Amino acid sequence: MKQYMLIGALAAATAASTPAMADDYPNRPIEIIVPAPAGGGTDAVARMLNQYLEEELGQSAAVLNVAGGGGAIGVNQLARTKPDGYTLLSTWNSPITTVPHMQRVQYSYDTLTPIISTSQSAYTMCVSPDFPADNGEEFIAELQANPGHYTYGNDGVGGTMRLAAERIFAAFEIDARPIPFGGAGETLQNFLGGHVDIYGGSITPVLPYVEEGQAKCLLVTSAAPNEALPQASGLEELGHPELETVLWRMMLAPEGLDEERATFIADAVERAVQYPEFQEFLAGQGETLNLVRGEALRERLRQESEAIGEVLDNLGLKKH
Repeated sequence: MKQYMLIGALAAATAASTPAMADDYPNRPIEIIVPAPAGGGTDAVARMLNQYLEEELGQSAAVLNVAGGGGAIGVNQLARTKPDGYTLLSTWNSPITTVPHMQRVQYSYDTLTPIISTSQSAYTMCVSPDFPADNGEEFIAELQANPGHYTYGNDGVGGTMRLAAERIFAAFEIDARPIPFGGAGETLQNFLGGHVDIYGGSITPVLPYVEEGQAKCLLVTSAAPNEALPQASGLEELGHPELETVLWRMMLAPEGLDEERATFIADAVERAVQYPEFQEFLAGQGETLNLVRGEALRERLRQESEAIGEVLDNLGLKKH
């Protein structure tokens, strides 16, 4: 009898020392790192999603903005945390697929636990109403006919929009002059002020000006067109769907997160994004749902990282 009691006590001690399984998780608040400043698009989407994710997790979750280094500072902070599911990362793709090519970081797409992607949005190229083109094909033809003549505002050296544009321009043998700015907001103001010929940036900031007739967007950097910009051509229409480069969002965890817990979180996120209010919010941002989970998400990260690495090599921008 004493022997069985001893075995039972040892089993209980062993269970207490192992991580809680999904049915016990989460039993305390969760921290979600957003590697971007408060008030930006990534932060806004993360906070909106968090409202519904808390309901699905049955636990509070605090959003922590850790900006800097193109997102690398926040991702580095996540990579140093314990892989127990109580610290997660809500990020866009650039800090994972672009930044590691350009600066030394403590992570890669292969050393983080992929949970699930949530939404995506193309970048767009927009021109003034009197620009001599009214669709993507005419836009490409005009740039080809005038090498070195047009300037395009973008998010700077190594920025995802700049890389998207360079991939497209290289395929069509276009010579357009890049003018770097601090982000889409700054790019937009310089475009509206007439300092650059082409706005290159995310869809959300330029939408009001398209609706008011102050800009027309002729190309999006996704393979498919975007409903928010009916005049803009997608890359499939132009014969190059493989050049797709989009801004997309995802949730990741530190390396080594238990598979059952990762699945539990992914299930909760997948339920959270189905709330009509969240989907309505995304539509207003020009974003669409895009759910890719687990190893399929890692493969997407790998493919994009390798493609961007080639572009950076061609531009001479990779770290040495």
